Amino acid sequence: MIPIATIKIAVRALRRNTLRTLLTMLGIIIGVGAVIAMVSIGNGAKAQMEARVASLGRNVVQVFSGSSSRGGVRMGFGSSGTLTREDYEAIRKEVEGITGASPEVRNFTQLAAGNQNIYSQVTGIGADYIEIRSWPLESGANFTETDVRNANKVALIGKTTATTLFGDNDPVGQIVRVKSAPFTIVGLLSFKGSSMSGSDQDDVLLVPYTSAMRRISGDLTFRSILVQAVRPDSVADVQQQITDLLRQRHRTGGGEREDDFIVRTQQEISDFATDQARTMTYLLAAVACVSLIVGGIGIMNIMLVSVTERTREIGVRMAVGARGNDILLQFLIEAMTLSLAGGLIGIGFGVGGARLVSANLGWTTLVPTDWILYAFLVSAAIGIFFGFYPARKAARLDPIEALRYE
Repeated sequence: MIPIATIKIAVRALRRNTLRTLLTMLGIIIGVGAVIAMVSIGNGAKAQMEARVASLGRNVVQVFSGSSSRGGVRMGFGSSGTLTREDYEAIRKEVEGITGASPEVRNFTQLAAGNQNIYSQVTGIGADYIEIRSWPLESGANFTETDVRNANKVALIGKTTATTLFGDNDPVGQIVRVKSAPFTIVGLLSFKGSSMSGSDQDDVLLVPYTSAMRRISGDLTFRSILVQAVRPDSVADVQQQITDLLRQRHRTGGGEREDDFIVRTQQEISDFATDQARTMTYLLAAVACVSLIVGGIGIMNIMLVSVTERTREIGVRMAVGARGNDILLQFLIEAMTLSLAGGLIGIGFGVGGARLVSANLGWTTLVPTDWILYAFLVSAAIGIFFGFYPARKAARLDPIEALRYE
């Protein structure tokens, strides 16, 4: 019996009971489709996370102030303002290999323009901020160091806030009242998108940090400072310089006092976010793989039933010269045909499902080409693994006993 004839016999046997064949493939279809769809969603989430980390800017080092305790519970970094204006000036003057630095003073407060009144984020920053964040202006100009020194009432406005307050009109030159203080808008920021936490980065008003501290928040310290290194390979050195400088200024480290600040690089933040997204992707894929195992068990079950039903047929073929290997190959091909056909259909369902999720829910999905190949190979392996035992059982039948079987 030549292999081509064996394939024809296997396919003909599967076509005898089309409904049972389709139901047997269903487990593989669901398993492969679920794996492709889940990995696509996970990859999309990972890509979104990386894009949000990239929105921080290039070669960025973030300095966060210390933690505080409330009711015996230790809060996270940034909950207590331990970074001073003197720390910020020292970083700008003494740390080598940086192109700029800017503090961040965040507040949520009332903004008013014309008959519009909203509650939005107002962030106090330095003149280097938009350069550090790689955040170009759509119109107008950035405020200057002189504006920062003099605590001038000037502002840059995000796209969302501008649309809410001024509609389609150009906001540059308009007045927006922050609490009771009138700020003149000197620049409109370009679209930025969501932050790592999912908040709208464009729903913001940026003002000189001196103005924010004096006229809005009344803060005397910073929660965070952004620093930009000259080159990617100098980020680690800048991080170490800042750490050493602040330890010297705050008299911490050395085992005597715990640091009341933390210095993080953009790469560390990116690695953390990517690890989380990768873990989620693998978890989703692992859950979906259970369906593949169930589908494989279904194939084994149906093949065992098929061997029992076709015992006399197997005996006749052996009696006319078919060898045990021919019978083994025939049933293996049947099992592999079930799993491979189910795998191909499942890949189609998985890709289609991922695109459907993206279109209807607005989620970013990235269909992984390598995982499509893996799914196809795994479905073939499942056919061989779960089909081998029934095929081996069929190949070992005694021809005489098989012919007597009723």
